Parts: sequence; structure tokens; C-alpha cells
Amino acid sequence: MHASPAKGWLADFLILAAIWGSSFLFMRVAAVELGPLPTAAIRVAIAAIFLLPIMLAKGHWAELRRHWKPVLFVGALNSGIPFALYAFAVLHITTGFSSILNATVPLFGAVVAWLWLGDKPTLSRTVGLAIGFGGVVLLAGGQASFKPNDSGIAPAWAVAACLAATTCYALAASFTKKHIPSLPPLVTATGSQIGATLVLALPALWCRPDHGPSASVWWSLLVVGVLCTGVAYILYFKLIENSGPARALTVTFLVPVFAIAYGVLFLGESVTAWMLLCGAVILFGTSLSSGLVKLPGR
Repeated sequence: MHASPAKGWLADFLILAAIWGSSFLFMRVAAVELGPLPTAAIRVAIAAIFLLPIMLAKGHWAELRRHWKPVLFVGALNSGIPFALYAFAVLHITTGFSSILNATVPLFGAVVAWLWLGDKPTLSRTVGLAIGFGGVVLLAGGQASFKPNDSGIAPAWAVAACLAATTCYALAASFTKKHIPSLPPLVTATGSQIGATLVLALPALWCRPDHGPSASVWWSLLVVGVLCTGVAYILYFKLIENSGPARALTVTFLVPVFAIAYGVLFLGESVTAWMLLCGAVILFGTSLSSGLVKLPGR
């Protein structure tokens, strides 16, 4: 028995959300000691080292050589720049709030896919996007302060960094669909991490700290590099290939739900009924915007 394409897509969707929900925590642990640029650079370098032998074993090197320019470019747009922005953001706002802002990706992604690819959303998916984004706004309400914190950086800059990162994700998703739609997900995932590593290498060296990272930082970097980047991006590009960029980007609606759950389980953070209600709203909006559930007659 083989799983149907819909069931396979849903499994990848949930697994990816669960993995990415943990990435904000690991980035924060590393960025506190290393700073944003070295954290992002080491993350993508570890992912590239993890993915490259797998890609070579699958015999995909020739495909990467033929399409290296768009693949490396999408790596800078979809990994290098956003990872550095989020590593900066989690130093000045909470990881949970960062993940909530990350959930605005489908809103930008749907607009970019519509304007660039002509992928006009149906009424049902449009309503789902509105509901999901509304849940994110409700969940985020009152969480951000625009006064400078102890580091002297106003959280508004961190919020702006997160929104800039989500815009990069949205552009990269449609770029992938338009320019590299036929490549195996492993090729795109590997090449993109190589491209991101090349883009971040010199800035990271320039901003490197004057001390080596602790053991906990190395463990965090390994997890975020191998699992949250290497494995996750195979699933992500597979989602884009199978379901389109606008639908694949709705995975970010679920990331805050997982991030909050991890905080409760592993950090002892509290969860309120309001958080659970907003999480249910986000889940419902995600199911509509992804096409998993449709409005009657739509």
C-alpha cells in the first residue's frame, strides 16, 4: 500500500512545521554567544556539509552543475539573508514572537505568487489566509514593545528584520517555482545551502567573536544545521514542487503553535487559554488556505 499524494503532502507539512518550530530556540542559544551573522553562516555551512554527500550519493551532481546559478541565488534569498535576520531578531524579541511574525510568510507569498505567477487564490483560500493572519495578529497582540531594551536596540528593529525575512521567503518560493521547478528537492536544498554559505562566509568572518563557542552552542548549531535546515529544506522544496509556493508557505502558520508547545515542554513556559484559542484559529485558517478544507460550494 502506498500513501496517496494528499496524505504524503500533509505528513511533510506537519513534520516541517514541527521541525521549524524548534529552530528559533536553537538560533537564540547560538546567537547569544556568536552573534547573528556567524550563527547564520555556521548553520547553513553545517547544512551544506550534511546534504552534499547525500546529493552526490544520489547522483545529482550533474543537475546541480547545470542549474547552479538559480539554485545558489535562491539559497541567498531563502536561507542566507533570512537566517541572519532572524538570528538578529531573537536577540531582541522572544523566540515565540519571532515565530509568530514568521507566520506572515503565506500572506506575502500569496500576493507574490499572484502577481508574479498568476496564481490567483480562490475565495476559500483567501478567506483562510485572512483567518490565519487574523489569528497571528491576535496571538501577537501586546507582545511587542517599541522601546529600547537592555541591549539598547528597539524591538521594532527586530520586528522589521522578521518581516524582511518573510518577504525574502515569499520571493524565493515563487522564484523556485518559476525558474527551478523540475529539479529534485535534494538538489535545490543542497545547492541553496551552498549558496547561502558563500554569501555569508565573509560577513561572518568579519563579525566573528573573539572566543570559541561553548558545547551547548555547538549542539544547538548541529541541530539547527542538520535537522532544522538540512532535513527541513528537503521537505520544504518537496512541498513547493508538489503543492505550489503559496500553499507550501502556509506551513509557517503552524510554526508558532509548535514553538509555544516546545516552550511549555522544555522551558517551563506558561500557556493560556487565549494562546490555545488563537492556535485553533491559526490551524483553521491554515486548513482553508492550504485547500485541505474548503468553504461550502467553493
